[in-house]
Amino acid sequence: MGKMKAVCIHSFGGPEVLKLESVEIPEPKDDEVLVKVHAASVNPVDYKIRAGQYPPVKQQQLPKVLGRDVSGTIERCGRAVRNFSQGDPVYAMLDAGSGGYAEYATIKADMCSRKPERLDYPSAAAIPLAGLTAWQGLFDQGNLHAGQRVLIHGGAGGVGHLAIQFAKVKGATVCTTVSSEDVEFVRSLGADEVVDYKTERFEEKLHDVDLVFDLVAGDTQERSWAVLKDGGTMISTLAKPSESKAREHHAVATNYVAHPDGAELAEIGRLIDEGKVRPCVIASYPLDHVAEAQRRLEREHAHGKVVLEIG
Repeated sequence: MGKMKAVCIHSFGGPEVLKLESVEIPEPKDDEVLVKVHAASVNPVDYKIRAGQYPPVKQQQLPKVLGRDVSGTIERCGRAVRNFSQGDPVYAMLDAGSGGYAEYATIKADMCSRKPERLDYPSAAAIPLAGLTAWQGLFDQGNLHAGQRVLIHGGAGGVGHLAIQFAKVKGATVCTTVSSEDVEFVRSLGADEVVDYKTERFEEKLHDVDLVFDLVAGDTQERSWAVLKDGGTMISTLAKPSESKAREHHAVATNYVAHPDGAELAEIGRLIDEGKVRPCVIASYPLDHVAEAQRRLEREHAHGKVVLEIG
């Protein structure tokens, strides 16, 4: 098939272990599509994998191409693929197999969805992993519905800023914790009650929350029991909440890892095309500046998303 540029790691460490290399273009299996990647997003899981802090990825699985979501156009379809054709604009969250920091990626067709028409490729690449993490946490795990109160910890980040918008679309009242500099940003996304965690304690300001959606963990998660309704729900993308505290509050409490889902991405895409949801991309970098892009996300805990423009 020929060669492509891709960012690989051969060992765990700092940004210096990210290497731009020439590797073989992968072959799509029967149920896969080969996507020419136009943009990929940079997510916290990427620098955690790079640093060796993400336990599912082990030393023996290296070298590895990083990157968990992309937007691009279909270059070739596997023999069993019926719902896409060459040239279709798509976006997708990747499974652990293929990597998005590359000029091409193979993706199972059912993990892909048509790219929202309203978005250019860099903005579309910002959606899949963060969007599915938010969607699955709020709705599949958290069972959030209209009229409920949700508290989103870390509402200005990649996942959080989409979670605020999804919860609003569903008709929930949205409370969120952010730092002082992000208060206006989350208000502009529709947050109803905003707590500046640097100057205020959320448990003194909020109460009767149906769902705590925790993107922060640690002490923030622990303190959240004080605001949760009896019989409420606590869902975390990080540490599993205390089982004894959950029993005490008659609560559903768990953590989860998001999974690729083309049908949910299509639903998110409809909301974007209806003008109800928009991603915030704060910076884009070329592929050979990937170390800088990761440093920015790691250092700043930036609001919104950082993306790579590839082709």
